Amino acid sequence: NVTWSSNAKLLNAWKEGKTGYPWVDACMSQLQKEGWIHHLGRHAVACFLTRGDLWQSWEEGADHFEGQLLDADYALNNFNWMWLSCSGFFYQYFRCYSPVTFQKKNDPHGHFIRKWVPELANLPAKYIYEPWKAPIAIQKQAGIQIGVDYPKPIVDHAVVSKENMNKMSLAYDAHKDKSADSSKAAQKNSKGKSYMDEPPKKKA
Repeated sequence: NVTWSSNAKLLNAWKEGKTGYPWVDACMSQLQKEGWIHHLGRHAVACFLTRGDLWQSWEEGADHFEGQLLDADYALNNFNWMWLSCSGFFYQYFRCYSPVTFQKKNDPHGHFIRKWVPELANLPAKYIYEPWKAPIAIQKQAGIQIGVDYPKPIVDHAVVSKENMNKMSLAYDAHKDKSADSSKAAQKNSKGKSYMDEPPKKKA
């Protein structure tokens, strides 16, 4: 019941590590070069592509991972994508990975970003997760211009994450209504069963 969008520009930016969110882009760069990402990185980029930010189908992400991961497993890969997109198995859609704050506590200086997004390597730690906030003078010192050498964020996480939560809420409500209707129809049909539908009783 989730009606995903289909936007080739957003999907390609995600695949190529050009979203403007350094942690997401670092993960996608590692995937492209090594065919592997830590499982928390996989969680974050999956959430970002689907219900978190870009609202693209989990199937697009699963297909990309299937072609890139050295440890790709069809069943596990698809299960995880359904889970992270809240399309199945996990339904707490209000819990969303932040592309900025989540990894900060694990890597406050952004060493992982500096390795996989080298154009940001000289930025101060204060701006490594949000380079678009760096003043022009700081950008010049770091030898980078945001919007030229590295993209600006393709979406505003603070805005779209809330919009997407509302979309998921509507999708879940629609699913509940559909399930309730199906249940009522099944009950109605069972009440209308004739004696001919009953299995024959055994003789004593």
